[in-house]
Amino acid sequence: MNKISKLLQLIGFGVFCFLILGNSAVFGQLKLARLFSDHVVLQRQKPIPVWGWAKPNETVNVGLNPEGGVYASQNGLFKMTKADSTGKWSVEFGPTEWIGPYELKVSTNSENLTVKDVLIGEVWLCSGQSNMEWTVKQADNFKAERKDSNYPMIRHFFVTHNVEIEPQTDLNAGEWKLSSPETVGDFTAIGFFFARQIYQKTKIPVGLVHSSWGGSQVEGWISKEGMLSSDELKTYGQNLPKNWTEADAMLEKRVKKAALGDENANPTLADEKKYLDPNYDFTKWIANNPMGAWDWKGIWQFRGNGYMARKIEIPADFVEQETTLGLAESYSYNEVYINGLQIFKGILKGKREIVIPKNTWKAGENRIVIKMNRAIEPEWFGLGLQGSADDVFLASKNDKIPLGKDNWYLMPSFAEKHEYGHSSNNIGTTIYNGMIAPILPFAMRGVLWYQGETNAGRSYQYRKTFPLLIEDWRKKWNDDFYFYFVQLSSYGRNQSSNEGSGWAELREAQTMTLSLPKTGMAVTTDIGNPTDIHPTNKQDVGWRLVANALKDIYGQNIPFSSPLYDSVKFENGQAIVSFKYAYNGLTAKDKFGYVRGFEIAGDDKVFYYAQARIEGDKVIVSNSKVTKPVAVRYAWSDAPIDANLYNSAGFPVSPFRTDDWKGVTVGNKFQ
Repeated sequence: MNKISKLLQLIGFGVFCFLILGNSAVFGQLKLARLFSDHVVLQRQKPIPVWGWAKPNETVNVGLNPEGGVYASQNGLFKMTKADSTGKWSVEFGPTEWIGPYELKVSTNSENLTVKDVLIGEVWLCSGQSNMEWTVKQADNFKAERKDSNYPMIRHFFVTHNVEIEPQTDLNAGEWKLSSPETVGDFTAIGFFFARQIYQKTKIPVGLVHSSWGGSQVEGWISKEGMLSSDELKTYGQNLPKNWTEADAMLEKRVKKAALGDENANPTLADEKKYLDPNYDFTKWIANNPMGAWDWKGIWQFRGNGYMARKIEIPADFVEQETTLGLAESYSYNEVYINGLQIFKGILKGKREIVIPKNTWKAGENRIVIKMNRAIEPEWFGLGLQGSADDVFLASKNDKIPLGKDNWYLMPSFAEKHEYGHSSNNIGTTIYNGMIAPILPFAMRGVLWYQGETNAGRSYQYRKTFPLLIEDWRKKWNDDFYFYFVQLSSYGRNQSSNEGSGWAELREAQTMTLSLPKTGMAVTTDIGNPTDIHPTNKQDVGWRLVANALKDIYGQNIPFSSPLYDSVKFENGQAIVSFKYAYNGLTAKDKFGYVRGFEIAGDDKVFYYAQARIEGDKVIVSNSKVTKPVAVRYAWSDAPIDANLYNSAGFPVSPFRTDDWKGVTVGNKFQ
């Protein structure tokens, strides 16, 4: 072969490769929605929608047959369809029982896709905020749970955090993971403990689609259409931003209103320079403690510079000593001013301790102002101190004044360059758009939901917004699926009813939502942690949820509910309270046998802690100071650690009240 022939051959081969690559670019348009990937679990006993994208108007063949089988039209497991003008296509297989593994094959004239190890079983969407996001490795007894995790029929798909102004058509990332000692640590703990019980008792495969976000509020999970259908949120839905620029402007107004009291205020650099004056009144700023991200202190997702300030009483013996100012951790550029005098500027990493020269302080009241620049690492953290509150202090040689609690005031710098991070609670509907819309209409048995902590400040409104979420999702799926949720656990103070409780009112709103069909609730006040919003006993949470499913869906005749308040009768200076779901009677978990957690009040609406005794499925409540009682409450606090009443099946009584007196969250609205 001469050189010219070889050259022509090489040119021809190059053209061929170019055409092949070109065709790949042109024809590489066949695609399945991301949920339909290897190891996917599809829902049994319901129509199974499958969808994706191809070239516009192209014919698409979709087959679902046992692995290694021949695709045929029998049993409705072969479908042919045509992509629409945008390239979107969808098919629907008829209901079938659980079995597998299958292969899902999709083809056009030019392309083929195969999804392997497909199971048909039970699919549950796990959603809400951080207590649903809490992983198995963060829960109690991880070593033991890891040993009992080799269940390849249990599978988990994590939906990455994403917020969008408009509903998305597909997920950007994610894959199905089989449960094993190597993978289970990253599964949603509640979802896994729920799924393990289902599988152990039924041997049916379980798929968990995990779409949750710590700190999220319920309004972020509701669609625009859902909002527009609700008198409660209609106005908000009508005024949703069209883009992130508009969204950021709306958030700026919200943060300015919280920090300055005026959403239209525009402080200048000259105005903010006055913050450093020794006589400036910073007590009108946002009052809070210095620890943690400012996102949770009314300054949501602000990313820029800011100021922290406080007053401090200095003993006379501190004045002539060299002292140390501890400022915990914040990897950022800081300037520290004492009584208007700059005593430090620069960057310190790790636990920061600044030496204050003697005679800097004066005896009596002093003022500290700290100008903080945006965080260097981690950049996402924003403003605020990290680490321990114990590391915020002023110390002399022989004494130490703790400064890590309250009495600080916070103010963002609006005059300097800043922007807003795009996260869960900037704008309503955006989590739905990014994390729920892309998985529609993936068939599922139901939803497991754990959320409400972030809505506890507007619990009365939750009476409408939480049922709205359920109805919105059911409408979007066109399926009246099961919806099981976790009632808020115990966190915070164990105050009396005379002080009121937003968390108790949120639990009440959740209990009221049981009026919707095919719902169930797990009461968890007895397994919470008053000092930690993330209780680590997720096993019992999963069991209390699964009891609903075993009764409703899987045909097991078992106790499934906590006792719920049914009625009250007042006579002879006593309140006789009756309950549903007491089963074989009520019992008090107390070594002395006493019932605790009840309060009673008369017409004056003043509550007293009450004596209570059990009579079968009733509790008799009284207090000698209340001769004519008209109201009873039980476990009515943020952290009702005294409550100790259970039914015979071991489920704790749900917190309740018999009155409808005005609560502390009435009138608080989502904005």
